[in-house]
Amino acid sequence: MKKVLLGTLSTLLFISCQQPKETADLLVFNANVYTVDDSQPKVEAFVIKNDKFIAVGSLAEVSQTYTFTDSVDAKGKTIVPGLIDAHCHFYGLGLQQQKVNLVGTTSYEEVVARIIDFQNKKKVPFITGRGWDQNDWEIKEFPTKEKLDSLFPETPVAVTRVDGHAMLANQAALDLAKITIETKVPGGEILQKDGKLTGVLIDNPMELIEAIFPQPTVAEQVAALKDAQAINFSYGLTTVDDAGLSPEVIRVIDSLQKAEQLKIRMYAMVSNVPKYVDYYLKQGVLKTDKLNVSSFKVYADGALGSRGAVLKKPYSDKEDHHGAMVIGTKEFKELAKRLAGSPFQMNTHAIGDSANAVVINTYYDVLKDKSNRRWRVEHAQVVSPEEFDILNDNLVMSVQPTHATSDMYWADERLGEERIKGAYAYKQLLNKTGKLALGTDYPVENVSPFYTFYAAVARKDLKQYPANGFQKEDALTREETLKGMTIWAAYSNFEESEKGSITAGKFADFVILEQNIMEIDEDKIPNIKVNSTYVGGEKVY
Repeated sequence: MKKVLLGTLSTLLFISCQQPKETADLLVFNANVYTVDDSQPKVEAFVIKNDKFIAVGSLAEVSQTYTFTDSVDAKGKTIVPGLIDAHCHFYGLGLQQQKVNLVGTTSYEEVVARIIDFQNKKKVPFITGRGWDQNDWEIKEFPTKEKLDSLFPETPVAVTRVDGHAMLANQAALDLAKITIETKVPGGEILQKDGKLTGVLIDNPMELIEAIFPQPTVAEQVAALKDAQAINFSYGLTTVDDAGLSPEVIRVIDSLQKAEQLKIRMYAMVSNVPKYVDYYLKQGVLKTDKLNVSSFKVYADGALGSRGAVLKKPYSDKEDHHGAMVIGTKEFKELAKRLAGSPFQMNTHAIGDSANAVVINTYYDVLKDKSNRRWRVEHAQVVSPEEFDILNDNLVMSVQPTHATSDMYWADERLGEERIKGAYAYKQLLNKTGKLALGTDYPVENVSPFYTFYAAVARKDLKQYPANGFQKEDALTREETLKGMTIWAAYSNFEESEKGSITAGKFADFVILEQNIMEIDEDKIPNIKVNSTYVGGEKVY
């Protein structure tokens, strides 16, 4: 078979040389290509020139028109468009490589052990890290700071929960931030027990600690961005939507991209800080081939795991507790009106059904006389029937399927049997809006887009639990999932004309996979490996 293919290619190349039409940079052939282009869903070859696809079809078709500087024999492997993570924390992932990693800890004792090991190696003046989740421990309660106080009486320690919506700080950190039993911050909680601080802060009060974090140097920022890029390329991700950045970091990204040191494409949401909003509304949208700054990331509420998500009725497992809005409702509506008069998108984190009600109804109200604004609801985790009823294609639901399979063990305890029906309801959201943008929310979850794919399709964890899938009626098909990670994610960024499918005229971003993601046994999807990743026709992994 190999000799036949090589012979066929040689013959076609000979013919094309006899009738030269146009020279192209790269031919990719002998491939199982899922284009995600409905007009031509499956092909075997494509041609690239000047970082764009210029021809897509059969080997015979493309060889009659072009000669090639180089070629890649895919040897029958599956190719999909470059994958897009529609909601992640790219820069945060990079910074995390420089901090203590607490992901996967199964007890508070293990958290403490990792902090000790990290500090013995790094000897930093302020210990920071992320990744603990008390819901994964035998004792599913928030930790307290006493152990950290005794081990690190003079070294500040502040470690963030996996979802980024709760933090454990020792007394040294609390003192440095001037947090006492009297400190009050709206939009969150500073937990107390028996009249003393426990060290746990939820949502807005965390900013008091974050304000005293040692700021990364430019060299550390650059290292973080490059580290994150290497990780993403290894998983076939060619575009990432970073959900919340400062103008300073965006400028570093832009500089690295222009110097071709950062080749990944980025849709950078600007964090909702008043001076950042003022700056970008004055400057306007920034758009290059690699960078898109045209949106603001807003937090409506916190997370379900830390009970910071805002619910219409009390939490089923905590009497009289509703969670807390991170932003005031009045402030949110005023910001929405302001952004509605600009070219910028509004992308709002909303977890609880009450927060989603505020966001969806506000969007509906301020955009009722506008079209094609594509304002995004990030997470849309718990949605009530009345909000489902007003969803339309002016809104984009940006969801993260692995949240469903991470939270399924305890989400019903928080929500009860009725509310859980409107939680992680991806199929219902898709049916209402016509498109879903899919992401990971890493480092809250794992970077792997194949875990995302599996969670969306199978609704199972990596141990293949539960056997029949969690609320399987809200599973997506493989075709819908691939679209959610390519063309629909591109659509959510207003970039569907330049990426998201293997189509002539679009950027030549694609991934060669070792296994066929569209046909492999469902439970083998998480173990799919990337053979190589290309951005603009250049092999980057």
